[in-house]
Amino acid sequence: MANNASISMEIGNDGVALITMLNPPVNALTLSALEELKRCYQEAIDSDNVKAIVLSGADGRFCGGLDISVVENVHKHGDISLLPDASIGLVVNKMENGKKPSVAAIQGFALGGGLELAMGCSARIATAKSDLGLPELRLGVIPGCGGTQRLPRLVGTSKAVEMLMSSKTITSEEGKELGLIDAIVSSEELLTVARCWALDIAEGCQPNCNSLQKTDKLGPQDESLEILKSARQRYTVPHYKACLDVIEEGIISGGYSGVLKEDKLFKELVLSNTAKGLLRVFLAERATTKVPGVTDIGLKPQRIEKVAVVGGGLMGSGIATALIISNISVVLKEISHEYLSKAVKSVEANLQGFVTRGKLNQDKMKRTLSLLKGTLDYEELKDVDMVIEAVNENVSLKQSIFEDIEKNCTSECIFASNTSTISLDVIGKRTSSQDRILGIHLFSPAHLMPLVEIVRTENTSPQVIVDVIKFTKILKKVPIVVKNCTGFAVNRSFFPYMQGPDLLANLGVDIFRIDRVITEFGMRLGPFQLQDLSGYGIFLAGVKEFVAAFPDRAFQSPLVQLMVENGREGKKSGKGYYTYNKGSKPEADHSVIQIVEESMRLTNVAPGGKPISVTDEEILEMIFFPVVNEACRVIEEGIVVRASDIDIASVHGFKFPSETGGIMFWADTIGSEYIYSKLKSWHESYGDFFKPSTFLEQRAAKGLPLGGSC
Repeated sequence: MANNASISMEIGNDGVALITMLNPPVNALTLSALEELKRCYQEAIDSDNVKAIVLSGADGRFCGGLDISVVENVHKHGDISLLPDASIGLVVNKMENGKKPSVAAIQGFALGGGLELAMGCSARIATAKSDLGLPELRLGVIPGCGGTQRLPRLVGTSKAVEMLMSSKTITSEEGKELGLIDAIVSSEELLTVARCWALDIAEGCQPNCNSLQKTDKLGPQDESLEILKSARQRYTVPHYKACLDVIEEGIISGGYSGVLKEDKLFKELVLSNTAKGLLRVFLAERATTKVPGVTDIGLKPQRIEKVAVVGGGLMGSGIATALIISNISVVLKEISHEYLSKAVKSVEANLQGFVTRGKLNQDKMKRTLSLLKGTLDYEELKDVDMVIEAVNENVSLKQSIFEDIEKNCTSECIFASNTSTISLDVIGKRTSSQDRILGIHLFSPAHLMPLVEIVRTENTSPQVIVDVIKFTKILKKVPIVVKNCTGFAVNRSFFPYMQGPDLLANLGVDIFRIDRVITEFGMRLGPFQLQDLSGYGIFLAGVKEFVAAFPDRAFQSPLVQLMVENGREGKKSGKGYYTYNKGSKPEADHSVIQIVEESMRLTNVAPGGKPISVTDEEILEMIFFPVVNEACRVIEEGIVVRASDIDIASVHGFKFPSETGGIMFWADTIGSEYIYSKLKSWHESYGDFFKPSTFLEQRAAKGLPLGGSC
């Protein structure tokens, strides 16, 4: 018997060597584990007592893939020689061509490198509901252990492309239908069946399948190439195209040639900025649920099974949808039958959207909708575990709602507000339940957007925070825990993004050029088109809040008010900075230049009254460096637990390009000294909007990064 910290091997009396991966919690593959796997395979191949091999994972899990710390180390040192030689050295040479068959015994999951190991085996036996997938593209790389070659040969080109491009998992049941899994058995039978199957292969009673040599599932070459051609039109990001190129190489030149090209491109992509950025997002997401003094003091989360939503407008109906889609019972409270009817119809429309996109079938939709109950009476809230208030940003209205829910709910019920700007201390002022009050700020549309800000006050109990963190994970949301302040983390950090483009417009920079620069950078919409879509009323209300909170650095522009006075209301009226006609793309309306020029005259911020001259790069910097600057203040004030929470807030809350790693990670690729020097220069030329924060100035003086580690 061989035994290592992460790999064990035991040779049974039946002649089967059982190799087990044991590196909790997901049996990830470290460099030492992969070397030990090679050694165990070679020992089993050389042993006269071994007829076949079974590869398994400990504790009900097969393998979650390469240990992410291996890639972190490569990024840290910029050295691809730190990557393991697993694709050829282990999977091809030992597992496939090692003269003794091996069978993968899969339970729980086989993901990334874990599935690639399984596909290198002669057969795959799995337990029910095991998850199978290759999610590498989500991290900016391609599979690096033959996954791009073996998956198409086992499930066909079309399904393989779908799985790879989406990074989504399939169940072992679907894997069985596709040919990826050979048999599904109970967990009790798994090792017994796998051992028997391995011996049957060794004795010629079952086929010894070398998946790299299979071609029957690929079909005619021209059909596979057509599938790849179609995929290239949809997926234009470089690492997605690289993945398709590697699949094509294998189809044209054979599986081994494809494996060699895969290995080469994988190593190139690992060091790309995209891979570094997406890995940052991945690690930052995992860190958000770790809150010192809250999640590390041994508290066990209490289940939240029934929730009341007060207010059934756009946000309330979206929140109700997000809850019932996650099997949470909901009581939806409104003030009239008319409003309640509208709210329920909105929830139905949201669910129908899931049906249209293939995420739900009609039967599941009906079952989901049955979890929703409407009411006009606060007494119906007496047995809920949590109440989420989702009404308009009106202080007195919110305060009265909190008074009513305190009168009618249990003493354990959690009181939450979906406010995006108003202090929770103010909202809960008239209650005596301060320890049970917090913010649950979802982003619109709530049933689709992944981010949730969990806003704690000085009085919110750690137990309530732990409960709500677990609750948001059930909703499949990404939570960040933040302290109470105007705008919290996301809107507070990004309020300069609302005002910076207007400042540039008043400095004479073309608004349509600004939108082009920002969308080319990777934002889904430019700031002026975003104003059109979100509505000028929301924009003006937000600016008012931040001008009141931060008068020393806020910029007030008359531009939007002038737009309103000129009969423009954005998309809802069909006319804003752009014109909107049904069935057509928005078109720039150059007649707004006259309105911009009027705004320039009123603000008089352009030096000498003449438009400034800037490059596209400077436009990008003048819009996003003030956001970085405000995020520095948010970090300095302890509003967030860690800087990487700002990265998650920017990616999931504001749709900052995920491949950048988030706004603070992006800022650190540029450097604190450079950002400080640019802001200092603009501050001198254009005013306090650009004034560098103390935190930024101090970090720049010492040459330190702004983001730090997760």
